[in-house]
Order: sequence, then C-alpha cells, then structure tokens
Amino acid sequence: MPPRTTPSKPKRVVVAINPSASFGKSRDVGPALVQTLRASGHEVVSLQEPDWESLAASARAAVARRPDALVVVGGDGMVHLGANVLAGKRVPLGIVPAGTGNDMARSLGIPYESAEAGIRAFGEALGRDPRTIDAAKVRWTDPDGAPQERWVACAMSAGFDALVNERANGMRHPKGPSRYTVAILIELARLRKVHYRLTLDDRVIETDASLVSIGNGVSLGGGMKVTPNAVLDDGLLDVMIVDPVSRLTFLRLFPKVFSGEHVGLPIVRMERARRLRIEADGIVVYGDGERLGPTPVDVELVPGALRVLV
Repeated sequence: MPPRTTPSKPKRVVVAINPSASFGKSRDVGPALVQTLRASGHEVVSLQEPDWESLAASARAAVARRPDALVVVGGDGMVHLGANVLAGKRVPLGIVPAGTGNDMARSLGIPYESAEAGIRAFGEALGRDPRTIDAAKVRWTDPDGAPQERWVACAMSAGFDALVNERANGMRHPKGPSRYTVAILIELARLRKVHYRLTLDDRVIETDASLVSIGNGVSLGGGMKVTPNAVLDDGLLDVMIVDPVSRLTFLRLFPKVFSGEHVGLPIVRMERARRLRIEADGIVVYGDGERLGPTPVDVELVPGALRVLV
C-alpha cells in the first residue's frame, strides 16, 4: 500500500549538507533545497559544518528539538550520518541525492540522476506518511580496545569490495560511479583469497572467499546489485559470498553484478540472516561506503529502526 498523502502544511525541516559539497556540481543542491523549502512556507534550519563529526553533532542537537524531518543532502555517506542520528527515533529521514553512488536512493526509488527531481521528490514526500525500514547495528573493537557501534542503512563490504571502497574514497578522479570501476581494476592486481568464519544466526560457515557483501538494500558502489533480492523491511540481511576466483574470472563476473545476473552462478553463494558475525584476518569492514573497523564485527538487523520520507 502506498504511503498516505496528508494535506500540505508548513513543516519544520532540518537540512544537513555534505561537508564535501563545497565544490563540484553538487555544491548548489543544498542551497537550492533550502530555498525551495522556504519558498513553500516551511521553517528550515540549514546545517553546514567543516567535517562529518561536527555535522553529526549539530544534527543530533537539532533533532533533539523534534523537527518534522531531517533531510540529508549528499551520497550514501550522508545517509549513513542520518541513520546514525535518527535510528530508533520518531523523526523521519529525508534524502536528496547528490553523491557519487547514491545506492540508498536507488534502493528506495528516490530520483538520483537529477538534483531538481530529487528536490521535487522530497517536497512531495513531506506530505506523506514515512516508510518504516530496517537498519543494521554494527559493533566492533578498535585496535586500542575501545568498543564502537554504528548504524548502517544500505550495505556493508567485508573483503575485496571493502578494499575497493578504501581505494575509491582516496581518489579524486574520475568523478561519479566510474571511480569504483577504476578502483576495482587497480585492486584486482592484488586480488587474493581470504579465510572467513561467518556466523549467520545459529549457523557457522568457514570458507575461503574473494568477496563478502551484506545488503539491507540492493546495491553498493554506485549501482552494483550485489544483493538484488534484498528488501529494506523484511527483517533480514542478504549476504553474498564469492568463491576464490582468478582475475580473468572476476573480470567476466564483474559486468553481471550491475544487473544482478551473478546470482545463481556456481561461484556465488547467497545467504540470509538477522544476525551476523564476520571474522577474518586483515579485513576492515565498510558500511554505506564509510570505513567502520577491523574484524571481528558483529551485525544485528533491527526491524523498523528507521523512518524515511519517500
């Protein structure tokens, strides 16, 4: 059933703008959203800080005043920020895509190829009841022994795909999703198998693998449909495990990931679980394209943890 549309009335909206959006084609999206919302009669608080930590702190303070919505302007890193501010709270999350991958927007059906369409879609969503989706709570211990916890909204990487994320995040060029393709080709030269111990609910899988990805949403890396059958509100995480493969086989497999046609191949194993523990030597886990921490990592999917405006 589609979300119920309610009569339009002024809302109190907090807009959090990506700290990295001061340059490039996305730099005008945040101000344009703020201007559009104010012109529509909404009360808007615009948040712009020099770094992710400062922006998250400002967003938490603003959300404590119980606005009608927190909308993030940027890519999956900003969705990650929003999820960590709002998980478990009544205030809904809005998303205006203006990033590199925009995978959460893809999973939610939010327009991501046009800033104008994204702004218009959010304006329409303000008049609708939020959709309730799941989110994953991730726990690990830093090398200095400090326990850490983060929420992940869309997807996690725990192998070759995490190395690609690390490479792509350090690259300035090219812009857009093609950055991930270039990063894949660079990391492919170092391709190696990793031994994993994966605990999926009450099952233990010990295996060598080239790649392990976990999806609450459908894709990561700018449209790579690693978990094409994932559903955001089914109470389960989809897990993709790829057997050790040669570089040539990987290159043959890679194009199929963008269409989801890799599912069913003999070298690809798909699993589902609500709780997951990842153990592997030398692996750093990424969530929503953001660096989390080293394994072992414990993941628990929390049903209905996040409310989103779509």
